[in-house]
Amino acid sequence: MNSEFTIRSVPPEVDLALRIRAEREGKSLNAVVLEILADGLDLDGAAGEYHDLDDLVGSWKEDPEFDAALAKFEKIDDDDWK
Repeated sequence: MNSEFTIRSVPPEVDLALRIRAEREGKSLNAVVLEILADGLDLDGAAGEYHDLDDLVGSWKEDPEFDAALAKFEKIDDDDWK
């Protein structure tokens, strides 16, 4: 049996963000809220797993000029540690 909830005093910025996300994903507001609640409660085991930098994986290119520019930062000046 599914339960129903009424959530009161939703701040305008939260309401707007939920509606924008629902529109962007082509989902109902209810579906988006249920997904967010399930994620927040770690019901799918994926909470805390981020993919923000996935598009960068495997894109590193060696750049000798960059390495040369950074080389001076790898030298330790003993006088700075006295």
